[in-house]
Amino acid sequence: MSDTDGAGSRDLAAEILARANAQDPHGDLARAMGIEYLEASAERVVGRMPVKGNTQPYGLLHGGASCVLAESLGSVGSALHAGLDRIAVGIEINATHHRSATDGWVTGVATRAHGGRTLATYDIVITDEQDRRVCTARLTCMLRDRPDT
Repeated sequence: MSDTDGAGSRDLAAEILARANAQDPHGDLARAMGIEYLEASAERVVGRMPVKGNTQPYGLLHGGASCVLAESLGSVGSALHAGLDRIAVGIEINATHHRSATDGWVTGVATRAHGGRTLATYDIVITDEQDRRVCTARLTCMLRDRPDT
């Protein structure tokens, strides 16, 4: 993938995320957590987030922050898989926390495990700056036609 393609996919991810945030009263959580998207396509989403001990927004601890990152990455992947003509009507995330992250950054990689017209599933691995697993998760998103299309 060229740098231009990467920038384009990040722009599309940002557009989809902005649209989702406008419909969700809690959609500003990813932004408040400082999540940055480094790569975004229907097959793979990579993002990172700062970890600052117990001073994270919304009072989340390291483990809860990792879950927010995992859910955000899987949600963006599902939205990219579906495109702008479909919406998520149900998201289920199963996460396992392996250790607390040290202060710094955690990086998450969401890889599509399954994708169809009505369902998208992503496997997610969150690692700390020492490349140790902090959290692993599987996000499943049910997709439906957007009522305004």
